Amino acid sequence: MTAISASLVKELREKTGAGMMDCKKALTENDGDMEAAIDWLRTKGLSKAAKKADRVAAEGLVGAKSDGNSGAVVEINSETDFVARNEQFQKMVGEITSLALETGGDLAKLLAAKMSSKSINVEDYVKEMVATIGENMNVRRTSALSVGSGVVSAYVHNKAADDMGKIGVLVALESTGDRDKLAEFGRQLAMHVAAANPLALTPEELDQDVIERERAIYTEQAIASGKPPEIAAKMVEGKLRKEFFQQVVLLQQTFVIDGKATVQQAVETAAKSVGAPIKVTGFVRYALGEGVDKGEDGDFAAEVAAAAGKK
Repeated sequence: MTAISASLVKELREKTGAGMMDCKKALTENDGDMEAAIDWLRTKGLSKAAKKADRVAAEGLVGAKSDGNSGAVVEINSETDFVARNEQFQKMVGEITSLALETGGDLAKLLAAKMSSKSINVEDYVKEMVATIGENMNVRRTSALSVGSGVVSAYVHNKAADDMGKIGVLVALESTGDRDKLAEFGRQLAMHVAAANPLALTPEELDQDVIERERAIYTEQAIASGKPPEIAAKMVEGKLRKEFFQQVVLLQQTFVIDGKATVQQAVETAAKSVGAPIKVTGFVRYALGEGVDKGEDGDFAAEVAAAAGKK
């Protein structure tokens, strides 16, 4: 067997843009023949996929699924919404979401998991889809929640197909009460999370940097109003508790289902219905494309129109 040097792998990677391990395998399979290795990568769709990898993928779908006392959410991106409406893409998202239930929120394990429809892992299947459909795609992130006794409820907003849409939410509820009633309340709470976008379950779980930014704004406002420093400090802490926390802390938000009670009060009311105390142990909310830097040329549809000479 021909020894494959690191410099040879590097050269192939620079020529094709394929991954390091894919380049090494291509060279190994072809006894170090550079041209044959390039053809091998093209045949596998890996070179073509790599060339598209620098294009921004901020569209796609979020999959969210629960299975009793566990649930998983995953974001799979594409370049355009056209692909997100593609039945083949949606089938892939559905299968990967089901696998996410088994991999417990670990992205590396999810990418390495075997697809049930093919004898290859998720990462390689996505590469095949890139070559088939002709757009950059990626499994961006995944999370999972579980409870010992209770339910994990899932909800998708702007539903494109079963268990997938533009926003995916999981809510974990611990309780020994009636499971059907608990699951129904969990779904309502997941709908609330989708709409209200809380930052944390409790004030203690809020990012301290976020709190400090708000504190600085409130402090500047209090000083500008002419209040003495000691009074201003009390005003700031009061505003944090009465305004900011009520806006971003889940249990302190106004429950969108009735528009009157807080979420904490809604939990207490639901506990009477299910016949046992309820504890909200966590939530996850994925909104499609959030945090993705689309850049000036991030709109691929506009890029296609521009290439066709349209304005």
